[in-house]
Amino acid sequence: MLNLIKKIEKKTNNMIFVLVGNGFILLVLGVLIIWTDFVLRLTIGIFVLVIAYLFLYMAYKLWAIKLDIKKHLDF
Repeated sequence: MLNLIKKIEKKTNNMIFVLVGNGFILLVLGVLIIWTDFVLRLTIGIFVLVIAYLFLYMAYKLWAIKLDIKKHLDF
């Protein structure tokens, strides 16, 4: 049981780091929006890509956690 908890904790910690990293990138891009119109268009495009990546990454991590739980409970 402890092995399962450690795996889940490790995967959730990775998700937290990715969310913090994406938040920092969006913060920097938000500051850049203020200066030019080109950066505004670029930022909106990057924002859409970051959100898409975030959803795909979270789906993958939840799927991996689901497999770990299933493998642990099936014995």
